[in-house]
Amino acid sequence: CNETEITKMKAQYRKIMGYMPQQQQLYDSFTVNHFISYMGTLRGMDKKEIRRRMEELLPLLNLSEVRRKKIKELSGGMKQRVLLVQALLDDPQILILDEPTAGLDPKGRDEILDQIAYLHEKADMTVILVSHSMEDIAKYVDRIIVMNKGSVMFNDVPKKVFAHYKELERVGLAAPQVTYIMHALKEKGMDVPTDATTIEEAADGIMKALKKERAAK
Repeated sequence: CNETEITKMKAQYRKIMGYMPQQQQLYDSFTVNHFISYMGTLRGMDKKEIRRRMEELLPLLNLSEVRRKKIKELSGGMKQRVLLVQALLDDPQILILDEPTAGLDPKGRDEILDQIAYLHEKADMTVILVSHSMEDIAKYVDRIIVMNKGSVMFNDVPKKVFAHYKELERVGLAAPQVTYIMHALKEKGMDVPTDATTIEEAADGIMKALKKERAAK
């Protein structure tokens, strides 16, 4: 970080980088309060600072009402939020999320990603999202880096990366479903934008194309 190897920074890196793993042993018998306090203690934080950060983060992530519940009693989405709290304890500049929506239903996925997007905007924090869900990527990120066998295959904005959807398929990745729909409509003669990457963009493009067709008749 800033040209310093992270392995040489010791505990200092926690002030710069927070990490939310895809899966972690959450100590099911712990309450939310106990787990977060425990994680803060392991990082060398004092009790006063842990309490201060908990009072900021638990309401922010809608966890205040379950703070005294055992983790085994929580839904999958709430468990992910608890993991997010522990990643944010040190108020990092960079947040790395490893498949944060794995195992969640669509509603749970949207909730956790909406909260992450809010944190990104509110705290001006850099968020690195590792995901195989191209729908999530298309909706939430500003830039995509596609890795293939340890090398960077693409590094660009979503629209430009998804324009290479056939190349993505060859390395086991699919573009968002709307990309395929828009290309199929284009092949059928409909004047739609093939660079649409979200449902909202696709709907807008289709409506405009339909209006043009009606006006031309």
